[in-house]
Amino acid sequence: MRTRLTTAFLATVLGPVVLGALFIGVTVNTVNANRAAERMDHAASAVRTSISALCAQLSTVAEAITAAPPERRLSLSAQYAERGLVSGVQLQNGVTTIGAPPPPWADCAAPVSEGEHEAIAAHTEVVSAAFTVDAELLRRLSDASGARVKLVPGVRPQSGVDNRVGLGRLSLLKQRTDLTRRLEPVAGQPLPLELSVPTAPPRGMLALLILVVLACAVSAVVAAWWLARTTTNPLVGLAAAADRVAAGDLEARVPAGGKDEIGRLANAFNHMTRELSAYVNALTASRDQLRGHLGVLGDTLSSTHDLDRILQVILQTARHATGASSGVVLLSTDGMLVGQCSEGIALPVRVPIGSGLVGSVAATGVPRIGRVDRDGPRLVEGEPACNTYVVVPFCLSESLGAQGVLALYDRLGRDEFDDSDLDTLRTFAGQASVAVDNVRIHEEAQRLSVTDPLTGLFNYRSLRDCMRRETDRAGRFGRRLAVLALDLDHFKDINDRYGHAAGDAVLAEFAQRIRYEIREVDVAFRQGGEEFALLLPETDEVGGMVVAERLCEAIRRTSIHVGELRISVTVSIGIAVFPDHGTTGPAVLQAADEALYAAKTAGRDTFRVAGDSGLVGIGGASGGPQAPRQASGR
Repeated sequence: MRTRLTTAFLATVLGPVVLGALFIGVTVNTVNANRAAERMDHAASAVRTSISALCAQLSTVAEAITAAPPERRLSLSAQYAERGLVSGVQLQNGVTTIGAPPPPWADCAAPVSEGEHEAIAAHTEVVSAAFTVDAELLRRLSDASGARVKLVPGVRPQSGVDNRVGLGRLSLLKQRTDLTRRLEPVAGQPLPLELSVPTAPPRGMLALLILVVLACAVSAVVAAWWLARTTTNPLVGLAAAADRVAAGDLEARVPAGGKDEIGRLANAFNHMTRELSAYVNALTASRDQLRGHLGVLGDTLSSTHDLDRILQVILQTARHATGASSGVVLLSTDGMLVGQCSEGIALPVRVPIGSGLVGSVAATGVPRIGRVDRDGPRLVEGEPACNTYVVVPFCLSESLGAQGVLALYDRLGRDEFDDSDLDTLRTFAGQASVAVDNVRIHEEAQRLSVTDPLTGLFNYRSLRDCMRRETDRAGRFGRRLAVLALDLDHFKDINDRYGHAAGDAVLAEFAQRIRYEIREVDVAFRQGGEEFALLLPETDEVGGMVVAERLCEAIRRTSIHVGELRISVTVSIGIAVFPDHGTTGPAVLQAADEALYAAKTAGRDTFRVAGDSGLVGIGGASGGPQAPRQASGR
């Protein structure tokens, strides 16, 4: 990255510098070329003007000499030559002044003729005035025009002197690239000349330009190295800290920089690692808490059959696992969902199945998750108010379908529940289903262990336990306890005549009539076969006799319907009272059983009460002396 930054910086800085240098160089060359062209035009004009002036001077001298008398022409010519206006004068008689170059001369009035001409001249009818073309003349022309002037090769200046000696200050430029122009002979300028001016820029300017570019290049390299170093060093430290965080070291930090972007990035990284460390600590604590709740849930499911306790633990664990602020567990009862336990919600909660949020979930068996204001449905009266929710059904049995609902409301910390919360709640709903089924199975097993499955009355085992409790209570508080022993008359004949199914129906109907005739505090038992027993708390002999007589009348009065059959049955009853007829439960049961057989002996469809010195027969449809105990089922 440092190399890329250096390269980019150099390209950004040196690129414009190099381009600017090239632009300046091209501009300087162009300006120099334009200036050289302007100087050439000025020099050519100046040379033409100077030679034209010289030709005009020669023409004036020739005309003046011509105008003089013939005898004075030679002396006048000498005077003009002495004054330097002409180099020589030629008269018609062939006489010339001293210093005049030999003819032919270049005529100022016409282009130069073939051959070499060492002088230019102006002619009249009698006089020709000439001026020598030598190095001095060329020097004067160079000084006047600012350009290097020379004759075209083939034209020798007089006296064989090199015409370049007259260039003076221009000789220093002869090694440079020059702009040249040839002046062809024309009227008024009869000499073939070549002009040249320098075009190359000054060497000092080029050297200064190169020095500036090199200085900029060195400065750019130093600045690029410093910039790349100061930029990449914090990034190197940040990358090393990121590697430490990736390896699990959440305490890694980078030095906080300034207020630039890199400093802000370092501060953001430190803030991120602090937040990440706090988040991991929170997750660890949440995991430990969840483990604790799951342990409590497992212990509760395995060690208790208390339905309310199990549902409460399931709700607590589900709420902590999803971060819900409140929740409720509802079970189906007579077409209504009734709240069994809750957290953050006041009970009672009753919602009709099929209505509102929880009612629709219970009716359809489809879980729901979302927001009330966006996803609905409209909450009904009695349903917990909420903003966000996740609700799942659970089944108590496959045949009954959804018979319960587990609902959580208003997630803490974040706006809505997500799919992972729904999956978690489904897991707890499944546990709730199993737990409720197990509790109900346990309750059913307990019920079957103490009740008779045919009649629904308590069985003989329950009779012994209940007899012990009731005799203890009656003895502690000085109360009476009446015990009635019942036996259906001629039940064996019913089985033999109508079949055992009809006998079972008779027994079930007989048990229903017993329930109808006794009080709520009284307890009925089936001891086995057609033998039954009743415990009547706080009842003496008279009360027992009233109940026995009422039972005999209820059984005798109405036949029992078994399909199309009508079976008439009667019952014999023996009565004993604690503690009058026995001081223990078994003793009282034995006394009542003996009284029952006394009623059987007395002709059945009657009752007898046990006495202190024997059995006392009282009331009934028929009476008779006491007889020995007979076998059950007669």
